Amino acid sequence: MKVKIGPVTRIEGHLNVETTIENNLVTDAHCEGEMFRGFEAFLKGRDPLDAQQITQRICGVCPYAHAIASSYAQEMAYNLEPTPNGRILHNLIQGANHLYDYLLHFYQLCALDFVDVTAIAAYKGRDPSMVQLRDWVKGELASGKAFPAAPFLPRLAGRYIDDPEINLQALKNYLDAMEIQKKANRASAIFGGKFPHATGIFPGGCTQKVSIDLIISYQSLIKETIDFYKLKYIPDVLAVAAGFPEYWNIGRSQGDFLSYGLLPFSPNPQSQRLLAAGVLSDGRVETVNFEKIMEDVKYSRYSSPSGLKVREGKLIPDPHKKSAYSWIKAPRYDGRMVEVGPAARVLVDYSSNNNQRLRELVDRYAGLAGIQPMQLNSVLGRHLCRALCGLVIGEFLLQESERLDLGSSSMAKFEVPATGEGFGATEASRGALLHYIRLKDHKIEKYECVVPTTWNCSPRDDNDQPGAMETALLSTRVENPEEQIESVRIVHSFDPCLACAVH
Repeated sequence: MKVKIGPVTRIEGHLNVETTIENNLVTDAHCEGEMFRGFEAFLKGRDPLDAQQITQRICGVCPYAHAIASSYAQEMAYNLEPTPNGRILHNLIQGANHLYDYLLHFYQLCALDFVDVTAIAAYKGRDPSMVQLRDWVKGELASGKAFPAAPFLPRLAGRYIDDPEINLQALKNYLDAMEIQKKANRASAIFGGKFPHATGIFPGGCTQKVSIDLIISYQSLIKETIDFYKLKYIPDVLAVAAGFPEYWNIGRSQGDFLSYGLLPFSPNPQSQRLLAAGVLSDGRVETVNFEKIMEDVKYSRYSSPSGLKVREGKLIPDPHKKSAYSWIKAPRYDGRMVEVGPAARVLVDYSSNNNQRLRELVDRYAGLAGIQPMQLNSVLGRHLCRALCGLVIGEFLLQESERLDLGSSSMAKFEVPATGEGFGATEASRGALLHYIRLKDHKIEKYECVVPTTWNCSPRDDNDQPGAMETALLSTRVENPEEQIESVRIVHSFDPCLACAVH
């Protein structure tokens, strides 16, 4: 029995997932990217300094990551080192964007997979704000509207949290999280110029001058965000885990883990980072080698050659290609399928023994949940990893902002050379992000992006090896094959961004 669970909602872009169900088990899955954009094609021939602006338009949720990756690539191509202030400002802008994105994902995109808004009416407590919210929900449910209490209803059939107080608190935090997201975005915009699509990020640094007023404003916003992570976000993840402990073992991908590392400690973006870079395979972490990344297109709607390295990438759309089922390519690392994203970021760093604060948090919360660290490769694991990463990043941003030098420049001086090439690697909130640029006659001769959801939502490769999400869906037991809330929870845990994947 084949069932399509798309179009998948509460994600960015157009994703369909076709599952094969036998005896209520998912025996096969195909992730289908349903649109084509072609950023690499229209970057060709442009001024290189257009790249960090244009590539931000790949995604309105994580534009800063694209600007940073493009800037890193250009810095390598120009043989340019950013100023110390410039490197710090890149970190402050990108880090605040991560804090925003994790909150958006958990509360607005995933919490409703578990929270039961219809149970809220049974709340018997006396907290005035909670009573007011309960009464509003009761009024919505009794209104007779076609879609009462939108966007909380309608919903998929399945089991949800049954405790009225937990549900009501989660709904309150859902609403409060939107205010905290604004604060994180304001923090990014203080130095980036605006959100989305920052105007201040450039190779070599940032156009915003540093002042004590800006630093204090930034720190105030980050402190409020950190408090929400500690008091609301992490406890809410644990509340979901307490109600659905089986999801520590559901949604496990079957490959290795790749992270490019996040937030460098020095102006050289290849330096040590707050969160480590590496490829985790069989318990060992190896150094990332960009030459081992290739993109297959056997089942992708492109007629360009398959198995090309990043610097050789080509983009020839072929919408009528036989056997193809997705506009997403199939990147592989040394021929292996990898998962990228929050779980990969945490597991690579944990296995590298790089960040002691993150290691402490993983050990603490894995102990509370009664799981082993490798069980972070799961639906609940991805949710917890985002929350823990956000806390570590937030604390680092406060320290990093103290290192700004009020008397120093935020931008390095440079000239765009006639020729050059560079790789720019960072971690978007959804995972490993790589940009490649090659120059000829002061113009872009080639540009290539390999983005997180291209890895996670890839179709099968030339060896018929499925992608990370496709493997995570296999063997999942579903109670209702027509709706499959279990499969949807797995898909949402990856936070797919199809706008990025089909760039």
